[in-house]
Amino acid sequence: MNIQIFGTKKSSDTRKAERFFKERGIRFQSVDMKEKGLSKGEFQSVMQAVGGLEAMIDENCKDQDTLMLIKYFAAEDKMQKVLENQSVLRLPIVRNGKQATVGYQPDVWKTWK
Repeated sequence: MNIQIFGTKKSSDTRKAERFFKERGIRFQSVDMKEKGLSKGEFQSVMQAVGGLEAMIDENCKDQDTLMLIKYFAAEDKMQKVLENQSVLRLPIVRNGKQATVGYQPDVWKTWK
């Protein structure tokens, strides 16, 4: 497995995800979204794995102004705006190759080989 966990140090779900993998002895790479966000390729891969952009957006994010702005963008412009403002994404984003989850989803992670 090649696990990557994208999140922030302040996110409790990110810390729970890291603890989940540590407890099982599974090595992972932790990426702090405040320092380095998802690249365009990583973003598209995650978006495809989780079923689209809407599944990745956190309706309860702190940056509600940006979230409202993004909601009114045309569909073809939304992805670029979210890439520029990754603070509206649900965390953690956990990747295992082409597989990915958004949010704390230990039931899915248990099925990964």
